[in-house]
Amino acid sequence: MDHDRRRHWLEEALNRYEERLLRMCYSYLGDRSLADDAVQETFLKAWKSYGRFRGESTEETWLMRIAINTCRDIRRGAWFRHIDMAVSLDQLDDREVSFEARDDAVTKAVMKLKPRLREAVLLRWYQGLSADETAQALGISRSAAYERLSRAQAILKRELEEWHNEV
Repeated sequence: MDHDRRRHWLEEALNRYEERLLRMCYSYLGDRSLADDAVQETFLKAWKSYGRFRGESTEETWLMRIAINTCRDIRRGAWFRHIDMAVSLDQLDDREVSFEARDDAVTKAVMKLKPRLREAVLLRWYQGLSADETAQALGISRSAAYERLSRAQAILKRELEEWHNEV
């Protein structure tokens, strides 16, 4: 692919997918700055390897897979393991985000899931990918994606029922 066509593809991909990738990376990492870095790294990796994109999935699914792998790399990094990423709602600027207690409970429950389950939930329910696209983005079979989603749903149901009974 020549440079001009690849540059045009990148501009189009940024316009179409940047916001969705940013939301997914933020959900995965819990930090806006890290999410921005992950999205930039995702597009850089896609730019470098676009010629090898085989079209076995949609571009969005391909980019989500790159983003997930990038987020995994960031989470594995020594710096990430040694910082406390927890932010309580009272530490957030009121103008930034308005959360209801329910939103916070759901978000915290999702983020407590094991990474394999959390990834499936973020792609399927937060990003709205189909089960097939979720499986492709994670590099797993459709049945494995359904199994992860089912396990996550059972855990979340149990967690949120306990929370609901406490409220």
